[in-house]
Amino acid sequence: MAAGSLVTGFAPQVLREYALLADGERGALCGPRGDICWLCAPGWSDSAVLSSLIGGAGSYTVSPVDTYVWGGYYEPGSLIWRNRWVTTSTTVECREALARPADPHRLVLLRRVEAVERDVRVRVRLDLAGGFGRRSLRELRRADDGTWTGRTGDLRVRWTGAAGDGLEFDLAVPAGGHHDLVLEISSRRLPDPVDADRLWQATEHAWHTDVPRFENSIAPRDTRHAYAVLRGLTTGTGGMVAAATLGLPERAEAGRNYDYRYVWLRDQCYAGLAAAVGEPHPLLEDALRFTTARVLDHGDRLLPAYRPDGTPPPGETRLNLPGYPGGADIVGNHVNDQFQLDALGELLQLHAAAARHGRLDADDRLATDVVIGLITEHWDAPEAGIWELRDEWWTHSRLACVAGLRALAREVPAHRGAELSGLADKLLSETTARCLDPRGAWRRSPAHPGTDAALLLPPVRGALPPDDPRTRATLAAVEETLTEDGYVYRFAPDDRAPGEAEGAFLLCGFTMALAHWQQGDRATALRWFERNRAACGPPGLLAEEYDVRQRQLRGNLPQAFVHALLLETSQRFAG
Repeated sequence: MAAGSLVTGFAPQVLREYALLADGERGALCGPRGDICWLCAPGWSDSAVLSSLIGGAGSYTVSPVDTYVWGGYYEPGSLIWRNRWVTTSTTVECREALARPADPHRLVLLRRVEAVERDVRVRVRLDLAGGFGRRSLRELRRADDGTWTGRTGDLRVRWTGAAGDGLEFDLAVPAGGHHDLVLEISSRRLPDPVDADRLWQATEHAWHTDVPRFENSIAPRDTRHAYAVLRGLTTGTGGMVAAATLGLPERAEAGRNYDYRYVWLRDQCYAGLAAAVGEPHPLLEDALRFTTARVLDHGDRLLPAYRPDGTPPPGETRLNLPGYPGGADIVGNHVNDQFQLDALGELLQLHAAAARHGRLDADDRLATDVVIGLITEHWDAPEAGIWELRDEWWTHSRLACVAGLRALAREVPAHRGAELSGLADKLLSETTARCLDPRGAWRRSPAHPGTDAALLLPPVRGALPPDDPRTRATLAAVEETLTEDGYVYRFAPDDRAPGEAEGAFLLCGFTMALAHWQQGDRATALRWFERNRAACGPPGLLAEEYDVRQRQLRGNLPQAFVHALLLETSQRFAG
């Protein structure tokens, strides 16, 4: 069958039903009908070869022929997903993974259909189209053993295990048996095929080796899963992409659609800090390695985000695709011309955590000096802030730097610590003079009277003591004006109620939990933690926002910094 005549797959589903397959170098989303609808190749920020999620051509489906209901689960401590369908006659499972260890130039997508009880039949379709659906498969050839080879754009493709004369067929699997499908896509010449059993064994071993058990946490299963998600989003360069997707709407038709397939330094710091709560885990060293390289390479030209290879992200363009319903087909990100002061404070927090564990090397110390110099030079200038808005004198950015300076001051010699503490005192004094409201709570900026949920985090990080009146007044203000049914909105953007303007921010929900824990109110902290970690669907993935009234995830998926705060909070609450 010609590739262009294939059915392209199913319509998009609500975000809570998608599972992530990831190997560190790229990721795929798999829906409840066995439809892999999103995959970029060979890497995160390259063009998609499966893009039906946003209205492009390309999907890869393994789905029962009979009527069914769906479920699924991750194998513990991994991103090996098991789709599980109960049909009118039996049960079918499909084990799904991107093979590890990962090759940055070649992906291997594993799918194993298992007949759990009786004979099963599934329908298989492969519709591969590079360039976000613009480059169909060409040079298709089928070998005597059923292996298909071809090209899409400059990428080489090999598909083994196909059981039909075309790229769409019904597959029969006898009771108790299984059938492997192995899809390889490479920017280089393909190596000799590898046995599927060996690929599965290597993948299992990599996950079991890389993901700690986190028994000293209040939610070991979700804590391990959060770490596995962050591990799956982290490349061999150490860079952790913010999410696997682009253009998924934060609110339908609101124009807030972004490409998050890049590495935000702030998000990377959050993950590194979470990995340093107890014994240090490799995500701490990954965060150090990537951020230090960017600081030393770019200095006063430091950007908020980079491609995983360390180059700047492209500017925003459109793909001329329909987009995910309510979203847009945005590629690239506008932060490539922004400066975000708060990221500098988070970098110092990361360096302080690494110093506590004896993990700072000579290059890291050079980067520390560069960051301190940038704070000294830029702290009084307007910048884009954590929410990447127009340049203002954002309160959170100054307090994040205060927290970073104080954290580092505790880890350096006394004379150096005194210098850093003095700079922190200067920033805090000026911020207090400009940014307190009449009740004594922090306001967003001198020009914005409302508060911001991000302002809960700097005191948790040590910018101010828990009993400081400004800390307590801000916590009260956020609870009074920015919460609904156990979730937290980041700020009030206009005169509408927060839930009418945008979704709740799950990052802020975990920050609220940490803020109450710092106040010694452990019961309230646990309620916030449990409420926000329960916002996920069956695969346990969290997006940036949560629509409280419709109980739906919003925005790109999965959002790394949300999983980082879950990972941190769960460990801290066990202490």
